[in-house]
Amino acid sequence: MTEPRSAPAWLSDAVLYQIYPQSFADSNGDGIGDLPGILDRLDYLQWLGVDTVWFSPCFRSPFADAGYDVSDYLQIAPRYGTNDDLVAVTEAARSRGIRIMLDLVAGHTSDQHPWFRAWADDADDDRYIWSPRVGAPAGAWAPTPGQRGGYFMLNFYPCQPALNFGYARDDAREPWRQPVDAPGPRANREALREIMAYWFDRGVSGFRVDMASSLVKDDPGYVETGKLWGEMRAWMDRAYPDNVLIPEWGDPAVAVPAGFHADFFLHFRGNALLSLWHMGIGTADPSWPAEPAYFDAEGLGAITEFVTQWQRAAEAIGGTGQIALPTSNHDYARLVTGTRSREHAGAAYAFLMTWPTLPTIYYGDEIGMRYVPDMPDKEGSMLSPLNNRTGSRTPMQWDASPNAGFSTAPADQLYLPIDPDPARPTVAAQRDDEGSLLNLVRRLIALRRATPALGSGSPVEVLHSGYPFVYVRGGSHLVAVNPRRAPAAAPLPAGLVGDSVRALEVHGARLADTEIKIDGFGYGIYAL
Repeated sequence: MTEPRSAPAWLSDAVLYQIYPQSFADSNGDGIGDLPGILDRLDYLQWLGVDTVWFSPCFRSPFADAGYDVSDYLQIAPRYGTNDDLVAVTEAARSRGIRIMLDLVAGHTSDQHPWFRAWADDADDDRYIWSPRVGAPAGAWAPTPGQRGGYFMLNFYPCQPALNFGYARDDAREPWRQPVDAPGPRANREALREIMAYWFDRGVSGFRVDMASSLVKDDPGYVETGKLWGEMRAWMDRAYPDNVLIPEWGDPAVAVPAGFHADFFLHFRGNALLSLWHMGIGTADPSWPAEPAYFDAEGLGAITEFVTQWQRAAEAIGGTGQIALPTSNHDYARLVTGTRSREHAGAAYAFLMTWPTLPTIYYGDEIGMRYVPDMPDKEGSMLSPLNNRTGSRTPMQWDASPNAGFSTAPADQLYLPIDPDPARPTVAAQRDDEGSLLNLVRRLIALRRATPALGSGSPVEVLHSGYPFVYVRGGSHLVAVNPRRAPAAAPLPAGLVGDSVRALEVHGARLADTEIKIDGFGYGIYAL
C-alpha cells in the first residue's frame, strides 16, 4: 500500500451523477442514447446541481456486455458519436461547472480487441493470461482461438479475456504464472497510463475503474494490486494532480489506502449498501444477508451495520480520500424498487445528502424511476433469474411525449423498452412541481453545497440509531430521518434545541425541547 496525498479539493464537495449513455438521451432517432443527446441535456444537470458526471463505458465495443468488453480504448463507439463529440461534451460541461469522468475497463478487453487477436497467434506475446491446460478455478478459462493453442483466462463472460498483470505468488502446479514485474504485466501497466493520459488530455477529469481489485491474480490482502494502483496514483499526482480515480472495489477501507481517491460502497462486497437499500428484488444473490434494509417501509431494519462499516472505512482512510454512497447503479436495483415508493425516497435523499459520504445519483433516481421487473436480456444484462440488471437500465423519462422523450425512434427499436407504467415519473412533470422528489433532490444538493457542516469532511455525532435515525453534523446541524411507514420519535439532549433553531428542509418532523417526532417517511434538517 502507498501513502497517497489527499484527493483534489473539488472531490470532497462533489455530487456525482452516473449516466448509462445508451439509455439517457437519443439525439438521432436510432433508439440508442448518444453523446449529442447528453450534450443537449447538460443544462438539466446544471439546474439539478450535480457537478461530476460519470459515463458507463462508451468506447468501441461489440457490446456483448454493454460496453464492458472494449475493442478500442481510444475510440468512442460509433453508436454514441465520435471522439470530437466527447470533447464537445467535456468542454460544454466544464463551462457549466461539471466535470466528466469515463469508465475504464482495466482488467480485460473484448476478444475482438486487436491486442487479443495478435496475442492468440503469437506465443511470445504475454499481454493476456495463458495456460497450456485449464487452470484453477475451473470454468474461468476458454480455448484460445488462434495458433498458440492452450487456454486464456476469463475475467467475466467468455468474450472478456483477462489482461496479464501478473500473479502475486508462484504455484508449482501452474508454472505458467508470471510475476507482476514480467514484461507482459509491465506493458499492460504502461498501456493503462497511455489510455488515461489520452483522455485526460482531452478534458476528462477522471475514471471509474471497473473490477479494480481483480487485476493481479492470487493476491492475498491485495498487496500487489495495491502497489499497482499506488504506482498509478503517484503518476497521476505528478502529471494530472487535479484528476481522480474511483474504483469498482466496494471496500473503501482497502481501496483508498491503495491509491484511489474514493471508493463506492457496493452491493457485492460487505453489507454496508445492502443494509441501507436492499429489497431482495431484481438484483439479488442467495449469499447476501437476509435482514431487512433500514430504508424499508416496515421499519424492521437496522442502521448500525452501515454506521459500523462507514466508521471502519473512515478511520482507515483518515481524510486522504472519500467514501462514495450511490443510490443504485447499472448493476443494482434502483432506489425505488418493490414496495419502496417515490414518497419513501425522500427520506433516503435527506440521509444521502447529509451523511459524510460522497453522494452518487444514478440517472433517473432523482425522479424516482423504478426498477422495472421482467425485462428482457440485453447485451448480457441478465446474470441469472434472480439477478436481472435490465430493469435498472431502462430509458430516462423526460416528459409525456412518445417514448417519454428519450427518442423519436419507433418504440420497438428502442435500446430497451420504456417503463410501461402509465404513472411513470418524468422530469417535465416534476420540474413544475415544487413538492416533487426532483425538486427535493435539487434543494438538498444546493443545501449541501451551501452548508459546509453537511459536507463529507465535517464530523458526525449519532444521537439515535433506531427509527428515526438522528445525528448532528459539524456540531451545528441536526438531521433526522424516518424511512418507515409508522411515525417515530427520539429523545434529544437537553439544551440541544435552542430558540435560534431554523428548519432548513422538513417533511412531517416536529421539534420539542428534548424530543423529535417524525411522521412516516418524514425527515428534518435543522440549523441549531
